[in-house]
Amino acid sequence: MRKIADSTVRRLSLYLRYLEEFETEGQATVSSEALATRGGTTSAQVRKDLSFFGSFGKRGLGYPVAELSERLRRILGLDRRYRVVVVGAGKIGSALVQYRGFRQRGFDIVALFDSDPSKIGRAYDGLVVRDVAELEQALRSETPDIGIIVVPGDQAQAVSERLVQGGVKAVLNFAPAPLHVPESVALKNVNLALELEALSFALASR
Repeated sequence: MRKIADSTVRRLSLYLRYLEEFETEGQATVSSEALATRGGTTSAQVRKDLSFFGSFGKRGLGYPVAELSERLRRILGLDRRYRVVVVGAGKIGSALVQYRGFRQRGFDIVALFDSDPSKIGRAYDGLVVRDVAELEQALRSETPDIGIIVVPGDQAQAVSERLVQGGVKAVLNFAPAPLHVPESVALKNVNLALELEALSFALASR
């Protein structure tokens, strides 16, 4: 399959959420126009995004909501559950652990780590913070799929290397530092400062 742009994947995630809303509202079918209107895009963009993955719906009849939802879940890999570990139990890390929406989407946070003695032993939503010195042992026993890094920038690369060596195949990085991981490991960076600067640009440009 050809490489799919991140922007397309993000729109697929949004389409799935809209389809779930339509399903809750009792709609059996939905048009590309309806998806586009809810998502702030165009019907041509919706059809193009879906065309990367095959044929969907019938011209003039729209898309069966339940069927398209199921296919998008498979495309996005949401037809299975993922085990997740979080390294960094500060404000962001602890908030991530307590966000129940992850579990609803199939992401089970199974361990939380920190190096700060004042944080080790605390519990967040039933999950006790463990000493990061135990990380390798925990990776062997918990066999996580995804690692989330929420540590200071100067610690992030070392943490990512420990996660990768422990078998983690995907990393979500909140640390303000670029990471270098093997090509076989999926990496996504979340830079909240950059997102705020994008918003400040939008405000300044009005």
